Amino acid sequence: MTAPAKVNAQIILKDTLISLLLYVAPIALMFLTFYITGSRPWLTTSTEALPFRMPAVVELVFQNLRTWGLPVIMLVVGIVEFSVGLYENKWTKNERVLDIVCFILPKIVVRPLIAYFGLKILPFVFPDAKDAFAWVPFWWAFAIMAVADDLTQYWYHRLHHQLPVLWRFHRTHHSAPYMGMAMASRQNIIYTIFFSQIYLTVALTYFGLGYAALFVGGIKSLITTGAHSSIKWDKPFYTYKVLQPIGWVMERLISTPATHHAHHADTTDDGVGYYKGNFGNMFFIWDLIFGTGIITRQYPKAYGLKHYKQEEWYAQLLWPIFKSSKEGSELSANGPVVGDVIASVPEEEAVEHAVEPPPVSVVAAQI
Repeated sequence: MTAPAKVNAQIILKDTLISLLLYVAPIALMFLTFYITGSRPWLTTSTEALPFRMPAVVELVFQNLRTWGLPVIMLVVGIVEFSVGLYENKWTKNERVLDIVCFILPKIVVRPLIAYFGLKILPFVFPDAKDAFAWVPFWWAFAIMAVADDLTQYWYHRLHHQLPVLWRFHRTHHSAPYMGMAMASRQNIIYTIFFSQIYLTVALTYFGLGYAALFVGGIKSLITTGAHSSIKWDKPFYTYKVLQPIGWVMERLISTPATHHAHHADTTDDGVGYYKGNFGNMFFIWDLIFGTGIITRQYPKAYGLKHYKQEEWYAQLLWPIFKSSKEGSELSANGPVVGDVIASVPEEEAVEHAVEPPPVSVVAAQI
């Protein structure tokens, strides 16, 4: 084993062990709280319910985020983005079709089918487990679900960048030379089908944690959609002194346009773009824990892939079922395999950056 490969294996092993502790942490804290308070909620017959009341309109939106709720929100913001010219002249017919199909197909075909067959199959696999965890208090269920869902997606996302064999299934998400609401769901269909969140939500709903799954999914959808938006809504938190303490916490906790736009930049040479890291989806804190993130409070000047060949929308959506006709493309028949690299940033650089930082020095090890 070469020295770089050995270092990379050690990084993955260390980060995997840390992840296992993070997965277990909210469950352990929940039972520790039960022990201290003498509570035994599993001994009572309970029905899943919210611990608070919401306005009917708000509850209706949350209940329908996965059907009409989020699409309506994205449509409204998308119209704003388009009307003020944030897509410039880069939203060509090919890009437009790809974005629209990637947005609609998972919502009206993939997710409904997985949910339908999942809820049909689970009773045969776990016949006595329906609502088995309905006793778990809502906020503990929310914490457990949020960590399990988003940390798993962090790894799913990270490995698609660091393993060349997986990169082409995620490449579509990075091909667009612009940022916008539509980017949140712009993915190869195989990447989408194996996306863990869909299966986790269906399973937890069957086990009695449906409300928590609903809220985590809804909040996560809003955060990830906002992080991809071309509207730099986080900028006031870095600009106005009174808001900066909130901005400091926010940018370390969740993904924002500044941190996630960096992930979609077409270069890392300017100290702002960082497509080799900033993998967090809902939570950015994973990147700080694992040393894969930088914070600059700036926005890249250009997005996408420098070697992008405007491959046909169907090739980007359905590769390797359909190949691109563009010569030299990664998505063409016998196309080159372009790998990414494992990147880590020294802790002081990952956490502490001024509003106007100097270029960031990134330490990378080739896979």
